[in-house]
Amino acid sequence: MTNERSSRRLLAKLFGGLAALLLLLCGCSNLADSNQDETQPPNPALKPPNILFIVADDLGYTDLGVYGSEIETPNLDMLARNGVMFSNFYTAPTCSPTRAMLLSGVDNHPAGMGSMYRELAPNQVGKTGYEEQLHTRVATIAELLADAGYHTYMTGKWHLGYDLDNSPYARGFERSFASLAGGSGHFDLLPIVGPGKAPYREDRDLLETLPQDFYSSRFFTRKMIDYIDDNREDGRPFFGYLAYTAVHWPLQAPAESIARFSGRYDDGYDALHARRVAKLRALDLLAESTQPYPRLAEEPAWTDLTADQKKREARMMEIYAAMISDIDVYVGDLIAYLKSIDEFENTFIVFMSDNGAEGHPVGTSIGAVARWLEQCCDNSYENMGKRDSFLWYGASWARASVGPWRMFKGFTSEGGIRAPAFVHYPKLGGQQINEAVVTVKDVMPTILDLVGIDHPGLTYKGREIVPMSGKSMLPMLRGISDSIHQPDEAIGWELFGKTAIRQGDWKIVQEPDDAFWTVRNPVAEAYRWRLFNLAEDPTELNDVSGQNPEKLQEMIRLWDEYEERNGVIIPNQVMGY
Repeated sequence: MTNERSSRRLLAKLFGGLAALLLLLCGCSNLADSNQDETQPPNPALKPPNILFIVADDLGYTDLGVYGSEIETPNLDMLARNGVMFSNFYTAPTCSPTRAMLLSGVDNHPAGMGSMYRELAPNQVGKTGYEEQLHTRVATIAELLADAGYHTYMTGKWHLGYDLDNSPYARGFERSFASLAGGSGHFDLLPIVGPGKAPYREDRDLLETLPQDFYSSRFFTRKMIDYIDDNREDGRPFFGYLAYTAVHWPLQAPAESIARFSGRYDDGYDALHARRVAKLRALDLLAESTQPYPRLAEEPAWTDLTADQKKREARMMEIYAAMISDIDVYVGDLIAYLKSIDEFENTFIVFMSDNGAEGHPVGTSIGAVARWLEQCCDNSYENMGKRDSFLWYGASWARASVGPWRMFKGFTSEGGIRAPAFVHYPKLGGQQINEAVVTVKDVMPTILDLVGIDHPGLTYKGREIVPMSGKSMLPMLRGISDSIHQPDEAIGWELFGKTAIRQGDWKIVQEPDDAFWTVRNPVAEAYRWRLFNLAEDPTELNDVSGQNPEKLQEMIRLWDEYEERNGVIIPNQVMGY
């Protein structure tokens, strides 16, 4: 390995000058300093910025310190406080649709992820937009940055295709170490649905084993550092996509990490929710008058649990908190590495969660998981969090994680699609907390704008592609504009028949009735529309469709336009998720 790395560095030195020239010819340019005259063109002598995406899996809105958490996240808090935090950043309701939008700037339906892998309804099978992979109808950010001379690296969760021809290797990543499925064990190849092994691929090759000391957050970070370090002397910038599998179930963490939170949650999820909401108000991220969404009627109050139930529930949250803390620890290692090679100041960092916190009773809402649990794992109290346990923390802890918002992952209400996110780049102007509506589709246009690359439009390397529908945040981040989406612009979502449209302060949501866990809707047509005014009711407590029938119909017409524009096919049956 040492000889191989030395050889790579020798080649890097030999070709570094050529690479730098190519970067200048491609027109890539660094973001102008905030003091630079806006009328002057960027200085081509400046080194193009590195780009780093850090994505957490199922992290809730309040799970970082800067968003109201008691979990210590000093490294991520530092990035957020010295960058631009978003309070209205929107994703898809679940992971792979969000990732498709992040990497393409295109709605998840035309990008090929209209539903999740192996979750198609009969009427969606074989239809455009439901290929269950990141389709070649889109050009990825990795492909375009690679064309512009960037090194491109990916480690962590892919979830956008299992075969070589739809792997990170095939979609623009020069090096990759990818967990291909929606989740897996954090210490080994334990699949989320078995039997067998969780699928991993490094570059072209499927893996049969992982290192003995594998722990997902640590390994993915160190692998990213190795990839950057292998080529750092050739003078070319890098794009890194670090996609943690934490805190996706199964909840697992090293014993020493869990021990840091021993006893922290003994007073339960209701008390934690109250503290998180109070902290959001203290941070000016939530108005004093805003009422949080209540605990689901099907969920017991903490005081109604037995002593043994409380003990087990508290341990569940200790494991969850340990996983978040570990993400922060390893992000700190990456920051330290970037500083050691003098690249931290020249790296544009985007941090986000891929959706809201996971609140489903996974073992009952996904039948295959329930059947697998009978074979795979030991979930006794003594074994909780270890490599052969398989845990998730449920709706009441998820309510604490999303804070005041309605519902959680899988829903198009605010708790499912409003996520913590921020950008960090020392050359940015703008404000620390940005309240404008931003979507995950806006990230790729921002990066292309930053480095001076035009999107290819309708064709790319001989194939037809879909143009981006996201918008660049760069003028807003530099303080030139207050927003990127106009008040009359409609933004839409759909997954598993749950739908939403937001236009300005108005939002319509179509989802199951409130008794979600006890009343199953066999078809999505059974869902009903609700209308909310987010300026007055950001937590979607009060359906005002009865008082505003004309507005409801106007919003439904906007939904019809979104549905047609993006090729949405409402499923004729839905999974229990």
